[in-house]
Amino acid sequence: MATHDTTASDLTLERSELEQLLAQSVRTFEGCAFDDADLSRLDLQGCDFQRCTFTGANLFAAKLARCTFRRCRAGGADFESVDAVDASFEGCDLNNTKWRRAKLASASWRGCKLTGASFEEVAHLGASFEDSLLIGADLRGFSFRKATLKQLDFSEAYLAGCDFRDAVFEGGSLHNAVLKLAKFQGADLRGADIDGFRLTEAALFKGAVITHAQAANFVRELGISVV
Repeated sequence: MATHDTTASDLTLERSELEQLLAQSVRTFEGCAFDDADLSRLDLQGCDFQRCTFTGANLFAAKLARCTFRRCRAGGADFESVDAVDASFEGCDLNNTKWRRAKLASASWRGCKLTGASFEEVAHLGASFEDSLLIGADLRGFSFRKATLKQLDFSEAYLAGCDFRDAVFEGGSLHNAVLKLAKFQGADLRGADIDGFRLTEAALFKGAVITHAQAANFVRELGISVV
């Protein structure tokens, strides 16, 4: 374990210890553990976290603007009301995290596990996801309008009221997702898995572009074979 200039490595840190390092201008943390720590309301703007763990940590209302999280594990962490504008999450385990009322403008998630994550009432203009698992996540009211959605697994996610107008799905899945009042006008769903929806639910995709094979799956619900 060591601290060198502006980098701390392989340390297990509580709130007071982290505050001391921040006061010494340490801004890069490698392999550090913050599990179950109370980091609420701390100013961590611009910090770089690599291979760190935040399992069960409380980051309520923390300032995370411009932070970078690479290959971090934060299962069950509380990100409620954080300011994570322009923050970046790459290859992170963020399963069952809570982001309620967070400021997430221009934040990005790449290659992340977000199964069961909750994004209620977030400010998310310009936020983006790519190659990530959002299985069972709560993204109610989220806007993906005109976005290119690359390999996003929304299986069983709560997507009520989401705006997918003119979005392009490149892979990914909407299998058994809750889509009440979601908008799909102009969306290109040809690359997505939309299995699991009954013919009576086909109207959810009104205005979207789908393949012949996807359309045939709906018709099979009537016992009709399309050849």
